Amino acid sequence: MSILSFKDVCKNYGDTPVLKDINLDVAVGEFVVLLGFSGTGKTTLINLMAGLEQPSSGSVTFKGAPITEPGRERGVIFQSYSLMPWLTVQGNVALAVDTMFPDMSKANRAAKVDHYVAMVGLSHAATRRPAELSGGMRQRVNVARALAMDPEMLLLDEPLSALDALTRANLADEIEAIWDANKKTCVLITNDVDEAIILADRIIALNPDGTLGDEFTVDIPRPRDRVAMNNDATFKALRAEVTNYLMDVGVAAKVEETRLLPNVTPIHGVPAAVAKAQESGIEEKFLNFSQLDKVYPTPKGPLTVVENFDLKINKGEFISLIGHSGCGKSTVLTMAAGLNPISKGAIRLDGWNVEGADPERAVVFQSPNLFPWLTAKENVSIGVDKVYPRASRAERQDVVEYYLERVGLADSMNKGAADLSNGMKQRVGIARAFALSPKLLLLDEPFGMLDSLTRWELQEVLMEVWSRTKVTAICVTHDVDEAILLADRVVMMTNGPQATIGKITNVDLPRPRTRKALLEHPDYYAYRQEVLDFLEEYEHGATPKPKAIAAE
Repeated sequence: MSILSFKDVCKNYGDTPVLKDINLDVAVGEFVVLLGFSGTGKTTLINLMAGLEQPSSGSVTFKGAPITEPGRERGVIFQSYSLMPWLTVQGNVALAVDTMFPDMSKANRAAKVDHYVAMVGLSHAATRRPAELSGGMRQRVNVARALAMDPEMLLLDEPLSALDALTRANLADEIEAIWDANKKTCVLITNDVDEAIILADRIIALNPDGTLGDEFTVDIPRPRDRVAMNNDATFKALRAEVTNYLMDVGVAAKVEETRLLPNVTPIHGVPAAVAKAQESGIEEKFLNFSQLDKVYPTPKGPLTVVENFDLKINKGEFISLIGHSGCGKSTVLTMAAGLNPISKGAIRLDGWNVEGADPERAVVFQSPNLFPWLTAKENVSIGVDKVYPRASRAERQDVVEYYLERVGLADSMNKGAADLSNGMKQRVGIARAFALSPKLLLLDEPFGMLDSLTRWELQEVLMEVWSRTKVTAICVTHDVDEAILLADRVVMMTNGPQATIGKITNVDLPRPRTRKALLEHPDYYAYRQEVLDFLEEYEHGATPKPKAIAAE
């Protein structure tokens, strides 16, 4: 039986259509996931369900009655936590209980609060205030508060997107367990395919034009263990089907080449069209991390964050560095960039010790750090002008425009950075790094702030541009699929403090790589399993002893 229905719903803001011809029925007890990406109208859709907005045409009904305003029968969990900062965990949940159940006895209300605080695993933190909680704990309070209102239906608007990968996975598992125990009707908006498959009975894609796309039924028994599913044929087939659909409808067409890279050489050597993509081949030990330590002083004494990090990287090799939060991945990267002093050991690049920042080592951070008052072209030009002092102004502009075109910004070069989307800003950051023609490219979770589809698109942009330069590269990531897609080797780090290399996996998959091709390769899920097993072993701060690792 249907509990929520959309009939021919359209929603416009002024003359701009956001949702078009939405027809949707959600059954009682069903868990529906709407898989949408930036600009597809997903938040507008959840606001219509919540009664926070009204359709421009068509009807939205709950149990046959039009939804005209918010109601306690529809509990909403948003991406932001919206907690009362002066109240404790108990106090925030009690606020909802006291409002919804004013006639209930004080003892019963207190028991109800305790029940839902325990359900989300926060009994130990019941007297803490939001400022004392992690992001994941705050979102648990949000979940408990919504559940305590005892709604007939839960509406979840990307509740996990602001969390790190491990917290996000753990909270998704908890939401599934809570749903399974209560069998409340749930509608979740997300941009994460794996999250959708873990939670859903039915996945519905949201198209970029504001229409509903294909539906996918999830016939995988519950509870769904994300590590075990890695070996499940149904999961693999469904994951490929959903991913391919989203990429087909959402990823922009590839930019045609109109510009050539000029024959100019930067101050630190190379180009001539990047020495025909470094055709000299492998140069062993081009980058050498030798018994690297990083120690920070603290009031309680020295804290060793990274210890005995020992790794030799060949010229033109792409390394992914992965591990749980706090394992020192970014610390290693910033030491390689010369932005963070080395406490012990050494880093040698092309025979020289790394000391201080240098344009021969280009960095792309999670946030692109553009000058907002400059255009995209001007932001890239700043570095190029310094690195190519002997090139003419026209040649330097050709370098800038070549790389901006390669990252899909041919039509946006002259837009101000402040007017660009987050994904476009990160494209500028990638273009800026490649335009320096560095000896070493360092990427610190470069796509971590982007939605999944933008992340997929930029990963493929990165791979395409990298294939033209074969620059030696290290990418810090928490995304297993990203690590495998990009890397020749995945280097896994143990938990901190005293983090070090725990395991190295050689990724022997053909290049050039695309996400579609990888999902169809017979060895892909075996590599994925190796990395997942390692991360599971070190989950929740565990410190198993690392095995002996060869440094090269």
